[in-house]
Amino acid sequence: MDAADLDAFLAKAAEFLESNASRREVRGEWGVGSDVLAAYAKVSEEVEAQRIADARQWKALEFDQGFGWITGPPELGGRGLAPEHERGYLELRADYDIPTLSVYTISLGMVAPAFEQYGSEEVRNLVPKLWRGDLIGCQLFSEPTNGSDVAGLITRARRDGDEWVIDGQKVWTSVAQHSQWGLLLTRSNPDAPKHSGITAFALDMSAPGVEVRPLVMITGGTEFNEVFLNQVRVPDNYRLGEVDQGWKVAISTLMNERALGAGGADLFGVNQALLRLRMTIQQVGASGNPLVRNEYARLYSMAETIRYQAQAADERRRAGMPPGPAESVFKLANTNTLTQIASLGLQLCGGAGVADTGEWGKYAWAELVLMGAGMRIAGGTDEVMRNILAERVLGLPKEPS
Repeated sequence: MDAADLDAFLAKAAEFLESNASRREVRGEWGVGSDVLAAYAKVSEEVEAQRIADARQWKALEFDQGFGWITGPPELGGRGLAPEHERGYLELRADYDIPTLSVYTISLGMVAPAFEQYGSEEVRNLVPKLWRGDLIGCQLFSEPTNGSDVAGLITRARRDGDEWVIDGQKVWTSVAQHSQWGLLLTRSNPDAPKHSGITAFALDMSAPGVEVRPLVMITGGTEFNEVFLNQVRVPDNYRLGEVDQGWKVAISTLMNERALGAGGADLFGVNQALLRLRMTIQQVGASGNPLVRNEYARLYSMAETIRYQAQAADERRRAGMPPGPAESVFKLANTNTLTQIASLGLQLCGGAGVADTGEWGKYAWAELVLMGAGMRIAGGTDEVMRNILAERVLGLPKEPS
């Protein structure tokens, strides 16, 4: 890669950001900015609608100016540039106040790549709209009976000429209530072995028979949903990959999911929580406590290790290597690090961290602890992640049936 080319790109990126966003003048100051640490805190419908509208407007602007899909293929609206360009842009963007883009995390991290890799021409035509933010996508994998055991799904797809008729239920589907399209896994051949007989589809979330019901979480938020599928008809040209070969789509998507947030995206909020932890240590006067200092240093080291692993993963992808089982460590490391950060923050705040006294920066730790329990389940439980690492990375024998 030409260093001059990268420098010129970053100069254009800086010019774009300066013209369209405000710099974050104060970072890491106690009492300044949002007090929310948990990703799934309760917000009103009006606030949520405004957040999505702001995010949609920013994504469209970013895409139209050439910074919305930096590494994407030009034939689909991307820039066709290297991961270094994208990483450099994200690092620049982190210094600016832009709308919260979390509603697009699943859409761009999992749904768009699957549509691009496995979709027909009709499905691939949706990909630029996903990257521009015109459309939002969700992932319809987990079910009430199988959870993290994705291959145990029972939602049924039956062929009917040029269409498929789908019946079943999905659960824990992030942002389904805001999504126009879904990445759906179904059981197309119930007589096939567990990991066979699965077919994937691009699902129009407005199709007749699709019903979305938000789930209220312990934090009060409604990030996750139940999705009911009753005689939903999907054209065969919206199938992803080959019939009964949907497990390939699932594996590719899950590996992308577990690699998310390891770099600049900070999907789980580890970097933000670590910054708040430092502020909390200073605020409660614990900076001189050697035990607290030692624990903070350990957590900082864990976060930096995750960042370096992410950079290595970027290099592997640049070399044409697909995401592999080793990247499950991102999800496991992120959630465990976040859990430990939240635990220390809560201990430092004492009663004000457990009961909401209205004091800025304190009760947010309790909300983060509550959210952490869900993060250890979402995207594959900690137990599933450890099994993948043990069996597929370290080569240890499988647990007995």
